[in-house]
Amino acid sequence: MKVIFVGTGYVGLVSGTCFAQTGVQVCCIDIDKQKIDRLRRGEIPIYEPGLEQMVLQNSALGRLRFSSSLVDELPDVDVVFCAPGTPSMEDGSADLSAIRSIALEVGQNMTSYKLVIIKSTVPVGTVLQVKKIIDGELQKRKVEIAFDVASNPEFLREGNAVHDFMHPDRIVIGVESDRARQIIESLYKPFTIKGHPIMFMDIASAEMTKYASNAMLATRISFINEIARLCEEVGADVHRVREGMGSDPRIGPSFLNAGTGYGGFCFPKDVKALIYSGKERRVSMRILEATEEVNNRQKLILVEKLIKYFEGQLSDKTVALWGLSFKPQTDDLREAPSLVIIRALLDVGVKLRVFDPVAMPEVQVLYGDTLTYGTDIYDTVNGADALLLVTEWEVFASPCWEEVKRLMKGRLVLDGRNIYDGDRLRGLGMEYFGIGRR
Repeated sequence: MKVIFVGTGYVGLVSGTCFAQTGVQVCCIDIDKQKIDRLRRGEIPIYEPGLEQMVLQNSALGRLRFSSSLVDELPDVDVVFCAPGTPSMEDGSADLSAIRSIALEVGQNMTSYKLVIIKSTVPVGTVLQVKKIIDGELQKRKVEIAFDVASNPEFLREGNAVHDFMHPDRIVIGVESDRARQIIESLYKPFTIKGHPIMFMDIASAEMTKYASNAMLATRISFINEIARLCEEVGADVHRVREGMGSDPRIGPSFLNAGTGYGGFCFPKDVKALIYSGKERRVSMRILEATEEVNNRQKLILVEKLIKYFEGQLSDKTVALWGLSFKPQTDDLREAPSLVIIRALLDVGVKLRVFDPVAMPEVQVLYGDTLTYGTDIYDTVNGADALLLVTEWEVFASPCWEEVKRLMKGRLVLDGRNIYDGDRLRGLGMEYFGIGRR
């Protein structure tokens, strides 16, 4: 089977490469010719464990190609995956301009049956819009060509995307015709024969499933962060609370780690998009509005603790930040708590020393010489009055605290991910504060 992925961002590149791994002939397409040239040279534009090796392997075998022209590739393929980004507009709605452009181009150039599959996260009703656009272009051309449009939302975690695609906990498909269903069943057979479940449903339900899933996970994160704030006031420990909650099989422990809030591309924009969809249809999304509000506030919690500790006197302080990406195993800075923290501290005159295993080049583009960039974890804390852990990369998990203490000017450690043993650090003479910890 031959397929194309239009859009070589996170979803398109990972999904296309993983399909190629199963033997499918894949061409990944992007209007950014520089990106395509880099991919042809084997340069991967995103950091994702395992992806580079898989791209190089399948490119060498001829199963994975890259192009900047949808028109050139369209005649020879069976399936067109639409996988461009759908970022938030100013009003919170999803920007569907790239999806519409792809639909127009398909409708203007298709000469035989195509199955168009929307892989991007899109609001309910987007597949219907795409179908109308393609049909409208065919009518303008005065030709009758059969086609189908389906929904196949992705459920990939950044940092685990290759594993998640190759070992899916579920494959969600919104489809209308038997022909489309048969093609999709064939495409996903390498996964279903291994026991990974495929769920066929109506298109609107498939579109909503993606949004509802991300919104639920975001809500859990904001919920535990709000509980953590109350724990600090009443003398409870959010770790113990999480253990007690998570042991209930109706709740479970996932996405109940208190911290500095969620970030990344998906959760923030999907929560916004659902809120917007509710407003459009006069449905109040009060839980999601609160989820977003709590998360925005939580990104500043380390700044609040720092201000409280130094009694507002921060203008002469040097602060070290460990971790910049929104989560480990990615260089993604979109909606990252670190950027909110950096802006807030620079505004009050703090000198910042920062370190991240992979995200520092992107931060240098944003901030240039405004920040000092550490060469490793110890260089970063040299002369610092306080240390803030923002992202829980493994390299930060077990530092030599005696060396950290020797290098730091101050003794304050603010653990934004609750990964350290506060009693041990206090025993070494450090002053430790976590999130929701006693």
